[in-house]
Amino acid sequence: MAMLAPTLAVLLAGCGSAPGRLPGPPALVVPLLASPANLPPVAAAALAQLGVPYRLGGADPAGFDCSGLVQWAFAANGLAVPRTTEEQFTWFRPVPREELQPGDLVFFRLPQPHVGIYLGAGEFVHAPTTGRAVERARLDSPWFILSFAGGGRAPSL
Repeated sequence: MAMLAPTLAVLLAGCGSAPGRLPGPPALVVPLLASPANLPPVAAAALAQLGVPYRLGGADPAGFDCSGLVQWAFAANGLAVPRTTEEQFTWFRPVPREELQPGDLVFFRLPQPHVGIYLGAGEFVHAPTTGRAVERARLDSPWFILSFAGGGRAPSL
């Protein structure tokens, strides 16, 4: 329990909140295993943003940070969600890793807090860091295995 408080404090700091943040996870080229035809609208909306540049504080298709991509994808489907990683982490219902469904959120501590939208088949979409663009990644890559902090599901889904 003593380890939980520092981990939670780091997670709740919010993705993209500090201009001097450390480099994000390595870029990975991965085959899409999740079927785009079967994705819920929120996940499909986020996946459609592949290639949009990362922008600190960005929350629209001109540029996204991680929590901005999440907020935009849900808003595009009629659900208002909180803006920051901290707020999203506490607002979404916790979901164990083995029960993730497409459209759920995946939270990480990288050492900076980070969030993405789960696509299924072990994949998620996220806005990684400055100098990169919205991309797909795998939960089973070493970087994300070690930094996984939990899953979340929107209360109304």
